[in-house]
Amino acid sequence: MTKQEILLAQKEFLFPAVFNYFKEPLVVSHAKDQYVWDIEGNQYLDFFGGIVTVSVGHCNEQVNEKVKKQIDTLEHVSTVFVNEPQVALAQKLAQITPAGALRKSFFTNSGSEANEAAILAARCYTGSTEIVALRHSYHGRTAGTMGLSGQSTWKLGPPQAGVAHAVNAYCYRCPFGLEYPSCEVKCAQDVEQVIRTTTSGRVAAFIAEPIQGVGGFITPPKEYFRIVTDIVRQYGGIFIADEVQTAWGRTGSKWFGIEHWGVQPDIITSAKGLGNGLPIGLTIARPEVADAVKGLTISTFGGNPVVTTAAKAVIDYIEEKNLLRNTEETGAYLKSKLLELKDKHPLIGDVRGMGLLLAMELVEDRKTKAPAAAATLRAMDAAKENRIIIGRGGLFGNVLRLSPPMNISRADVDEFALRLDACLTQAAGVTQAATR
Repeated sequence: MTKQEILLAQKEFLFPAVFNYFKEPLVVSHAKDQYVWDIEGNQYLDFFGGIVTVSVGHCNEQVNEKVKKQIDTLEHVSTVFVNEPQVALAQKLAQITPAGALRKSFFTNSGSEANEAAILAARCYTGSTEIVALRHSYHGRTAGTMGLSGQSTWKLGPPQAGVAHAVNAYCYRCPFGLEYPSCEVKCAQDVEQVIRTTTSGRVAAFIAEPIQGVGGFITPPKEYFRIVTDIVRQYGGIFIADEVQTAWGRTGSKWFGIEHWGVQPDIITSAKGLGNGLPIGLTIARPEVADAVKGLTISTFGGNPVVTTAAKAVIDYIEEKNLLRNTEETGAYLKSKLLELKDKHPLIGDVRGMGLLLAMELVEDRKTKAPAAAATLRAMDAAKENRIIIGRGGLFGNVLRLSPPMNISRADVDEFALRLDACLTQAAGVTQAATR
C-alpha cells in the first residue's frame, strides 16, 4: 500500500477515536535499535519508544532470537495449562521486586488489565471498595481504569463510583500555591482530608504512578509517598504502585520507580517496557494479597509463552548490559542538555523526571506559567521535520515527553539535543512572529 492508501484505510476502517500525532500522521514502515523509518524511507531518532515501551531498542536481536525459538516450540496454551516460560518469568520477578516482598504474579495483556486486577485484589484483601487516586493520573482505557484516571480527556464514559481523587504532587503548579520544601508537602498531608470527607473512611487502596506519565512526567518530592502510604494504611488501605511506565530501570539505578521514594508497595502493576513492544501486563503482589483473590479466574492470552519468553529475555538483557547504570548516567547527561536548552529557550518553563523518563513543560511566560499548548503542537511538528520522535502530554497538552530506549548512548543524546534545539527555535519563532 502507498502512504495515501494507508492513511485513507486508517480513516475508513479504524475508530475515529484512535488519534495520531502530527498534522499529517507519521506512517511507520520499520524500526531498528534507536531508529524508526517511515514509509518514504526517512529515518527518525526515536526518543519516545512507542510511549515508554521500547526499553532495549526496536527489534532487539537477542530478545527476538529467543522469541523466534519459542514461537517454533510452543506459541499458545492459555492459563489453564502450566508452562515453563510463565513460571520462569514469575520466579525472576519475585527476585527483583523491592525487598523481595512481592512474590505472586498475575499476567494479562496490558497495563489497563493489570490495574483492573490490582483493584480487584485490593478489594478482596481489605473488604473495602473505595479507591483513592490522583488528579492528572492515567491508569488505562477500560471503564474501571478510566474512572481511576484524573484527566477528563481520557474519560470517555460517566464517572466511576467509589473513586476519590486527591491533588497530585505537581510542584511546578502547586494546587495550594505553595513552594517546596516550605510547603511541608501539603499535597500529601491533604490525602487524609480526602479520605475523611469524600469516602466512607475506610478505603481499599491508594493507586499512583511514581512519576505520572500521561500527566507529563510529574515527579513528586522525596517525602511524598512515605506520607501518603502511612495515611492510607491508617484507614485500612493498601498501596498500588502503577509502574506501567516507570519500571524496568526506566528511572535509573533501580528496577522499579517507587524504590527511589523508599516505600514498599503492596502491589505493583506494569506493562509496556517489560515486553519491549510485545503485549504484556503484570500484577505482582504480596502473597497474602494475592491469596485473598478467591474463586476462579482465567486469562486466555495472559502469560502467553511467547510473550513471557520475551519479557524474561528483556530483563536478562537489561542485567547483562547493565542498563540500570546506563539509564542513570545517560539520563543525567540528557537532563543536563535539557537544562541547557531551558537556559536558551524561554519557552521551556520546567525540566523534570528521572533516568530516561524526562519532560519539558512549555509555557508562554515563565512568570505566569501560562501553558503553551499551541507552541507544543508546533514543536511536535517541527520534531517530525527534524527527524526525531518525541511524545506529548500533560493536562494542558503543553509537555514534551522523552523516553528513548535505555541502551542509547551519549552520542545519541548529542544528536537529539541538536535537533530538539532546532525544533524549539522553530516553535518559538512562530510564536514571536504572531505577537508582533
